[in-house]
Amino acid sequence: MDKQHILLVEDDINFGNLLRDTLTFNDYEVTLERDGVQGLRAFKQGTFDLCIFDIMMPKKDGLTLATEVKEIDNGQPLIFLTAKGQKEDIIAGYSAGADDYLVKPFDTDVLLYKIQAIIGRKSAEVEEEPDELIIGRFTFFPKIRQLGLDGEVVRLSPKESDLLKLMILHRNQLLPRSKALLKIWKEDNYFTGRSMDVYVAKLRKYLRPDERLRIENVHGEGFRLVDES
Repeated sequence: MDKQHILLVEDDINFGNLLRDTLTFNDYEVTLERDGVQGLRAFKQGTFDLCIFDIMMPKKDGLTLATEVKEIDNGQPLIFLTAKGQKEDIIAGYSAGADDYLVKPFDTDVLLYKIQAIIGRKSAEVEEEPDELIIGRFTFFPKIRQLGLDGEVVRLSPKESDLLKLMILHRNQLLPRSKALLKIWKEDNYFTGRSMDVYVAKLRKYLRPDERLRIENVHGEGFRLVDES
């Protein structure tokens, strides 16, 4: 079973290293970055089960980072760490999309329980994938890889199905190229990128009968499935 991957963004070198080592000891894979700019770059390049952000950081604070992460993937689980425990600070954290909030200093056992609860809840949501998804006039059946419209059904390949499902989950939001490549192709390089472009072209062809649907290229970043229905 693959380890669950956590993105930890913490500018305090000693505390960050200690927390990374604690999470690694508890069988998590951890990517540690030191500021919000590096954190956003890492997020765009990887796929993470959970993000843990310090709030007070140089270059880009945790609240700004969280807002930008949520713009890319609104469902990304997130915990804030901060030395500030005032009510307005906590409210600001939750308003930025946090699933939970810990005030320093804290017991690492409490953090571990929170991580397990949040990742477990997210995993349960994934397991409850619906039998069908509606996109415009189409009905998509991800489990059997079929796309239906007006009684006609197209059978999708595994990668076509995975890519369409990912686009639907990011409907009207940016789907970063790197995220799609790493999740479906497991590699982000020139060759897998060209392969994905071919599959995107195929999906455009399948969706063409509904003029309210379109797949937009976001130059240098990824794709957006726009649903105007």
